[in-house]
Amino acid sequence: MNTILVVDDEPQIRRVLRSTLSKVGYHVLEARSGEEALEKLHSSTPDLILLDFNMPRLSGLETCRAIRATQDTPIIMLTVRDAETDKVDALDAGADDYVTKPFGTPELLARVRAALRRAPMLPATTTLIRLGNVEIDFGAREVVGGEGHVRLTPKEFDLLWCLVAHANRPVSHRDLLREVWGPEYGGELEYLRVFVNHLRKKIESDASAPEFILTEPRFGYKLVLPGQQQAE
Repeated sequence: MNTILVVDDEPQIRRVLRSTLSKVGYHVLEARSGEEALEKLHSSTPDLILLDFNMPRLSGLETCRAIRATQDTPIIMLTVRDAETDKVDALDAGADDYVTKPFGTPELLARVRAALRRAPMLPATTTLIRLGNVEIDFGAREVVGGEGHVRLTPKEFDLLWCLVAHANRPVSHRDLLREVWGPEYGGELEYLRVFVNHLRKKIESDASAPEFILTEPRFGYKLVLPGQQQAE
């Protein structure tokens, strides 16, 4: 049974989410603030966090950044705002997804399933690759750079896997979104822009002049696998 931590300062929202999620088999924990959420994470390890964007004192964005500093638990941000800048801010803070209030139960549950979803791993022959000074072990889901371990969120790791699985070939925006987030996705291009930017900062020696994760204008992205290595 997956455990979901619901973080929202509104009791009614917490009650609705607890009821909705419990009915389909999730175990639900609750926190009334960002501060309480961080405290709970010291003693519990949820599989997913639903995090309100607009909270007093420690905001949703600040809470998200604090969680991301130490953990890679999937995070979906909930907000009444629907501006693209807000979506980008949420994704930049480390969220995996973004849902606008009010939302329907089918949409929310689809987003939860997508956040918990993991892309299948590569065959054993391609579990370990090197990109410059970075070594990626897909079997262990670990990335090691010149200064030690590099922390990737689950979706960042899955996006990297997808690019490596199609190494040296362009992959369309739509295919990347559907393979990494799920079949319900396909038009959320801001997701890819933010997540590719995150990956470049963590893997490329110079994110502004990438060697490995290249943009295919008006189409998608391509990962260049050096030497003779090819993904099966």
